[in-house]
Amino acid sequence: MMEKKAIIVSVSFGYGHQRTAFPLRGLGEIINANDYPEISKEEKRLWKSSQFGYEFVSRFKNFPVLGPVCFSIFDFFQKISRFYPKRDLSSPNFALCQIYSFFEKGWGKELVQKLKEKGKTEKGYLPLVSTFFVPAFMAEYFGYPGEIFCVVCDTDISRTWAPLKPRESKIKYFAPTERVVERLKLYGVKSENIFFTGYPLPTENIGENLEVLKADLKNRILNLDPNRKYLEKYEVLVKEKLGELPERSDHPLTILFSIGGAGAQREIGKKILLKLKRQMEEGKIKIIISAGIKNWVRDYFSNLTKKLKIENLLGKNLEIIFEEKIEDYFQKFNQALRKTDVLWTKPSELSFYSALGIPIVASPPIGSQEEFNLRWLVKSGFGMVQENLNYLEQWFFDWIERGYLAECAFEAFIEGEKMGTFNISRIITRF
Repeated sequence: MMEKKAIIVSVSFGYGHQRTAFPLRGLGEIINANDYPEISKEEKRLWKSSQFGYEFVSRFKNFPVLGPVCFSIFDFFQKISRFYPKRDLSSPNFALCQIYSFFEKGWGKELVQKLKEKGKTEKGYLPLVSTFFVPAFMAEYFGYPGEIFCVVCDTDISRTWAPLKPRESKIKYFAPTERVVERLKLYGVKSENIFFTGYPLPTENIGENLEVLKADLKNRILNLDPNRKYLEKYEVLVKEKLGELPERSDHPLTILFSIGGAGAQREIGKKILLKLKRQMEEGKIKIIISAGIKNWVRDYFSNLTKKLKIENLLGKNLEIIFEEKIEDYFQKFNQALRKTDVLWTKPSELSFYSALGIPIVASPPIGSQEEFNLRWLVKSGFGMVQENLNYLEQWFFDWIERGYLAECAFEAFIEGEKMGTFNISRIITRF
């Protein structure tokens, strides 16, 4: 039996918060605040209405005229303020006040009672680790007796992530970037309640001493730099950090295209398959479509393979990742990443996966937080923004032939924070 060190709380909004919780499963049971056993119908209704709103607006964004207007109004309430000049940003915004007004009506009381029951031990109460700010706020508001931690899953955050009265709060934060550390201070969170840990990445893709990550990156570099443009300049450094490279990669050049929980990027996936059809048929490239746990997304791409007459490539140079259970999906996704050379995704929490030595090709951001994630990716040199999809087969292979994505991969490996899961675990065991 695994000894519980904490209670992990997430929410099933898209995949981001659950993906953040998944690497922490070794600390204890994961509970979804919006979908746990014995949740009341009213509690579930409140959570479901907010989830439906996000997914609907995300998909509706591409609708002519009304879509962008509707989304801009929605995004206004989660917008991140400019960082400079540095100033006191501790005053709560409208969205935060609304959240706490629902607490006054009892929203979250049942959840916290459940957490108290699960967290009680002979020595006291287990620490509570939430990957979304609302359950952390609930836990503090309704008096969870143990330590309360909140894992931030974006490179920068809005005021909504900090509590109503931050200077009086006991909530502690695990920050994935130094910018988040500084933001939280501007929002009024006490310095002693902020830990710069990095984002929690899957340990099965890292290894205790980076041995798994390094082995995968050796093969990836060869696929990303076939003309040795990058290696001509940096081979000594690459070998110093990774060791001797193999003669050839153990897999074909592979793109993993990840579709978010709202399914809003499926048209990009369609374009990728259409434009790279010939290269797949010739065995020059493999494409993995990550459909998640949505049946309709899986069915969309299954039908598309028939329309494009490439269903014969399934199981060879084309793969669709789908699982009914979120845990099974994450396991399969992480496994697929080991033979992935390019991760193509919107700039979500997956931006942090660049630290695994995987370059990101970023599709258009959805919302203020993803715009800041994209800015971080590009400034850090960990990824590149997708160009005109009508000429995908031209610019993508130009990037490969010139070693641009190899440079992103190695830069992210050197500079990216990889040990977030280990750091969080180490801190939790101190409480």
